[in-house]
Parts: sequence; C-alpha cells; structure tokens
Amino acid sequence: MPAPTDHLAGTASAAAVAAAVAAATAAAGVLPSVNPLVAGDPQVGDLSVVATFGGAAVAGVSGGGRIGILVGADLVDALSSSPVAGLDLAAAVQPALDAAAASLGHRAEVALQLSPAEVVPDLGEPFTVVGLHGAGQAVAALVVPTALLAAATAPVAAPSGPSSLADVPRRGIELLHGVDMEVTVELGRTRMTVRDLLALAPGAVLELDRAAGSPADLLVNGRLIARGEVVVIDEDFGLRVTEIIDEKAAV
Repeated sequence: MPAPTDHLAGTASAAAVAAAVAAATAAAGVLPSVNPLVAGDPQVGDLSVVATFGGAAVAGVSGGGRIGILVGADLVDALSSSPVAGLDLAAAVQPALDAAAASLGHRAEVALQLSPAEVVPDLGEPFTVVGLHGAGQAVAALVVPTALLAAATAPVAAPSGPSSLADVPRRGIELLHGVDMEVTVELGRTRMTVRDLLALAPGAVLELDRAAGSPADLLVNGRLIARGEVVVIDEDFGLRVTEIIDEKAAV
C-alpha cells in the first residue's frame, strides 16, 4: 500500500492536505482523551478504511457537504451498555465536529450517529480520512469531503502523528474520560400536595420514603448506578459506595 500522504497528494493540492490536517488537529484538541491526540497523514477514504471503526457521527456544514468522526467499537459498546442514558456518541463528539468545521471556515450542524457502513452513502461524495492517534492507538478519525478541502488555503503543515491507519488497533473509550456528568446523591423522596408545598417554612420537617440508616442512591444524569453510605470528609458530605447497581436493576 502506498504512503497515505502520497496517495492523497495525487488527487489534492498541498493546501487541501494541510487543511485536512488542520481540521483534524482542531478536532483532536477538544476530543476528551486521557492521552493527547495528534493528527496522522490524510488518506483517501473508502469503505475499507471506514469499516475498521466501530461507530460514527456525521454532521452537515454550512458550506455544504457533511463531515464526520469515526470512533472505536469499544466506545460504542460502552455507551450502549452504560447505565448512563443521557449521553450518546453524537453528543460526545459534537464539539470535535464543531472545531473541525470552524477550522475549515464553516459551522457544523447537529450531529447524527451512524454505523460505519452508513458513512460512505451518507457523505455521497469522495472524502478524506485523517486518523487521530493517542499513545500509539488510532482512537478516532476525521472524515471530510475532498471537495470541501479543495477550496481551503491553509498553510502547509506536516502531520505529527502516525502516517497510516492500517493495522492500528481501534480504540475509543478514552473519548468519554473527559466528559462531565451530573452526579447526584439522593437520601429519599416524598410526595406532597401543592397546598403542603406552599405551606413550607423554615423549620419544617419532611418525612422521606426511606428508613434511617438506609443507603443513599447515587445517580448519574438521573440514572441510578450505585448505593452507599453518607460520610463526612473534612466537614463536607461524601458517599462511600457499597453497592453497584446492574443495568437490569437500575431500570
């Protein structure tokens, strides 16, 4: 297989190649990852390259066409099996698509999650793939229509990452590590009439539906994932986790 940069250079200008690297670098800068991500060499995209990944999110851009992010199968599996139901792949990589589109002088629309096999027909035109590598692994990749790059005039910049996506393990779970989630500890609940709610005043005592000493619930994005004991840490409340709730029990 020829070097990906040489392969692309036969059909694209140096400015287009540099624009692809710049867009991928912008995306890499906002993808949450344990290890810093760097852009590899751009290469001509086809189904054989896209199919090696586990999932994708694609968004339209203001200049016409669509761009996308490919991720490893383990990230897709983690999202589908997680008790956290409020985050999907498209939402997780939307900032990266926004950054890549802005680098090309456009604005990204709301992303949609697709399977890798759907990416090629969804784009509907020739495209370029730039791998995003972290710690020697192809964590993700940016896909951009070649026509969108053809109008770019970005200065030529040499890619700093691995030159090829071939034979590189696809990993993506790191993309979740920097995503902020809302974590709530719940002691109990009760139901009140509007009349009783309006009658609340300082000093009022509410009886909850849980006995004293019962474990508190730990919720992530409103989904129950664990229970534990309330503790005090340096004058602040904390929770010592005593039980992890499996997916079926959490429903």
